[in-house]
Amino acid sequence: MAPTAHSDQRSTGTEPGPGLPPVQGEAAQVPVPVRVTAAWSWRLIVVLAAVGALGYLLSTLTVVVIPVLIAGLLAGLLFPVVVWARRHRVPAGAAAGATVLGLVGFVIGLLVLAGRQIVLGFTELSDSVVVGTRQLLDQLEGTPLGFGAEELEAWINDFGATVQDNSQALLDGALSAGATAGHVLTGIVILLFTLLFLLTDGERIWLFLVRLFPMPVRRAVNGAGRHGWVALVQYARAQGLVAVIDAVGIGVGAALLGVPLALPIGILVFLGAFIPIVGAVVTGAVAVLVALVANGTTNALLMLGVVLLVQQVESNVLQPLILGKAVSLHPLAVFLAVATGTILYGVTGALFAVPLLALLNTVVRYLSAGAWRTDEQIASTPYYYPWEIRRHARRHQITREQLRAQLERFHRTRTHERRKAHQRDHDAEQ
Repeated sequence: MAPTAHSDQRSTGTEPGPGLPPVQGEAAQVPVPVRVTAAWSWRLIVVLAAVGALGYLLSTLTVVVIPVLIAGLLAGLLFPVVVWARRHRVPAGAAAGATVLGLVGFVIGLLVLAGRQIVLGFTELSDSVVVGTRQLLDQLEGTPLGFGAEELEAWINDFGATVQDNSQALLDGALSAGATAGHVLTGIVILLFTLLFLLTDGERIWLFLVRLFPMPVRRAVNGAGRHGWVALVQYARAQGLVAVIDAVGIGVGAALLGVPLALPIGILVFLGAFIPIVGAVVTGAVAVLVALVANGTTNALLMLGVVLLVQQVESNVLQPLILGKAVSLHPLAVFLAVATGTILYGVTGALFAVPLLALLNTVVRYLSAGAWRTDEQIASTPYYYPWEIRRHARRHQITREQLRAQLERFHRTRTHERRKAHQRDHDAEQ
């Protein structure tokens, strides 16, 4: 049988494979794996360029971006308080305002209490440092190193000369610190206003952003954003609970061992616990160092034992039981995320690396599975209680369809909450 033109074309091996565009000329001589690699490579370069440009833009707006991100985490932690108040017929604005004021009062009270403890313990700690330094110098003076008081005095004189020679640089640094303090104050104001509006109208703001997308993708964006937000909130709440347990364990241990500044150490542990892995190591080292300086080697070893015990309970009990249910991330992914965030953006990157990774993980898995097609929890209207729906109906000219949609949203959500509560009770009985 004579070969046909079609069979001749197949024999050349230049026809495109499945899913590949047809090629002609010299490009047909390039092997298919090379063409596929090149296609993926330039697309990856475009994606990385877009991510880099976005990162650069955000880095220039840190005074705004960081307070907004912190406000988002705080909104997730405090929203149950607002929900409880709204359920008891407190207007959303009043509930959000009272919650924010309560947060501010709590933080100020904590700082005042910690500052008072630091002032009271500073004299004792400074005396311990002086005594420990003298003992160390006495021990070193009889060693081959020959380091004593004269060498220490020479070092102090050299340090003073260095300070005088670099007085202008120190002055510039002080002015820079003043500008940084101004940025911090601005960031706090932005944080409080953002938190207030997120607690009051967070869902309405989100639905407004969803409507900016094209109609065919709104449902997917809405569902992905809602599930990502749930993952972010669960992480923040779980990490907050773990931080409280760590702070209480190490703070109480330090107080029982007679370590000065036990309360400030507990507060430092609480703040450091929001930076996974790295924060626990650094704050634990600070607690052991204070015990070493104040009370000696034996007390420092006991403090080290307390820190290791608390951290082992966190990693082997709290992390699997609390964080494991909140965020499905491998420990290696957490470590690499913290390391990358620290390298790129310092402490800020370390703080937000894991929450953003959890958010992206949830969103990507939700979109890749196409879960929005059958997701019944996607809503296009804000969630209101019946008394709020009636008040909005009186104040605003809403249509009958909008009123029906809001009531259906309320009843659907309450039914879902009852099912979850029943399932939890059933699991507890089992």
